[in-house]
Amino acid sequence: MKIAIIGSGSAAFSCAINAAERGGKITLIESANVIGGCCVNVGCVPSKILIRSAQLAHQQCNNPFDGIKKQDLVLDWQRLLSQRQQRVEELRGAKYENILKQNPALTLVKGQATFINAHTLQVKDRDGNEHEVTADKILIATGAQPAILPIEGLSDTPYWTSTEALFSEALPEHLAIIGSSIVAVEIAQAYRRLDAEVTILARSSLLFREDPLLGEALTAIFEEEGVRVLNQTQANSISFERKKFIIETNNNETVTADRLLIATGRIPNTKDLNLEGIGVMTEKGGAVQINEHMQTNIPHIYAAGDCSNMPQLVYVAAAAGTCAAINMMGGDEALDLTIVPSVIFTDPQIATVGLSEQEAHVKGIETDSRILTLENVPRALANFDTRGFVKLVVESGTGRLIGAQIFAAEGGEFIQTATLAIRHRMTVNDLANQLFPYLTMGEAIKLCAQTFSKDIKKLSCCSG
Repeated sequence: MKIAIIGSGSAAFSCAINAAERGGKITLIESANVIGGCCVNVGCVPSKILIRSAQLAHQQCNNPFDGIKKQDLVLDWQRLLSQRQQRVEELRGAKYENILKQNPALTLVKGQATFINAHTLQVKDRDGNEHEVTADKILIATGAQPAILPIEGLSDTPYWTSTEALFSEALPEHLAIIGSSIVAVEIAQAYRRLDAEVTILARSSLLFREDPLLGEALTAIFEEEGVRVLNQTQANSISFERKKFIIETNNNETVTADRLLIATGRIPNTKDLNLEGIGVMTEKGGAVQINEHMQTNIPHIYAAGDCSNMPQLVYVAAAAGTCAAINMMGGDEALDLTIVPSVIFTDPQIATVGLSEQEAHVKGIETDSRILTLENVPRALANFDTRGFVKLVVESGTGRLIGAQIFAAEGGEFIQTATLAIRHRMTVNDLANQLFPYLTMGEAIKLCAQTFSKDIKKLSCCSG
């Protein structure tokens, strides 16, 4: 079976490896200078390194323990940047380049791919040379790129996307950010903790797609740390004069900064593929429409990852690539995306899974819920960090867990407990009666579950 894969990121390599294991011969086509896609090169990996370094810098200057002296921040930005890049290259080498070298079933072709027909791709390299690749099955795994709003004057300025923000050669004095979702809030807090002034222009409010409590709690944390959040604010026009961005807003306020980050989502990389020409159906924004088997409307053409109409999460992309490979090689695999956990790596972290109360009500599900603030969690007390809460949403009558929203330090490390509970249709009573290690932050889920039937303030430590 000859398989062509357009792209070389997480979805692409998951598909390639799994298809090769089943006897496929795979050609990967990549237009960028390096392989590995967004996550390892310009997304998850470098951003989490930036966030972690900023967290440690913040803890050095601000800690809750009386006997540990707070230190002034001493920052060597160039050494941080070099270390970050080195780790990116190490992971790209280990997880992509070495796999490509060691697997004889995988071949890499560099160039921009375009469909000639449903089985044939034309690949044009950087020197203008063209050749054709034919395949029995084709996977579209081209990822996505930052979406840029049509703001007056913006295109004439040296604005940043997340890529420039993660690899800037210098730390800005004042970073303005247009956007209010994951990329915007993660980078905002990291740069503020590394001593830059930060202003966020939020069209609505922070994390407006999430349970409102999460955005409100994060806004309060940002205000404490000195991040300025301008809610209900849009940029009417932007100019760049004397090395400064001048942002005129709908609120008649002018924001001035030396750097500007546009973090308003991502759009699929599909416009150069000639999908319309061969009849592959896409959504309005260019996302490839696929079914639960990762197939497009043309059965031998598949899609996976951020270029498709699935959640833009790297672990979803990898799972989709595996699913596509199985089906390309004769299987009948379906990817269930009804329960997908997600994490926003602010501090405290925001971790969610399942339905919020609002989402449940839209679906006609009657709910009950409880919110446990972290001053009720022994580990949070021992850490002298009780910022945040755990919220559990259950189906009324049955008590079955259908959603969880966590705002807590390292919340991403224990959201999987709630994910598995929802997957296995556990009730809050089931959760309340489980053994959870003490002292752990994960115990917050058990304690919150107990609040549906008990007053936990009247329980001793570890009491069930």
